[in-house]
Amino acid sequence: MSYPGEGAPLSPSEERTWGMVAHIGVLVAAWFAMGFLCPLVVWLLYRSRSEFVRRHAVESLNFQLSLLIYAVVAGLLIVITFGLGVIVVLPLAAIGAIAALVLIILATVAASNGRDYRYPLTLRMVK
Repeated sequence: MSYPGEGAPLSPSEERTWGMVAHIGVLVAAWFAMGFLCPLVVWLLYRSRSEFVRRHAVESLNFQLSLLIYAVVAGLLIVITFGLGVIVVLPLAAIGAIAALVLIILATVAASNGRDYRYPLTLRMVK
């Protein structure tokens, strides 16, 4: 019996497709506040079949986990300042959301073109 992560290496076309899914799929998962799930699933299923897909999935996963950590810190800032932090956090969150969307699109295009992509301001927790 074989598992999805086992099997023949992926073709270059499949590598680009799954690399793109690792990035753009977060937009679907983000509706459920679980943006990290899509790159995690892609990484778990294809990490042993393609180094290219593994790199893109890890990069996307680290970016999504970084965004989650930044959101928790922002929430703590609001709580610690008894709500006054909202004055700073809301504008930064809006700018951050737009920047994240642009970066996700850039990463998806890079994967589509067979290039690597590194997100800025990302904590690299998963190797």
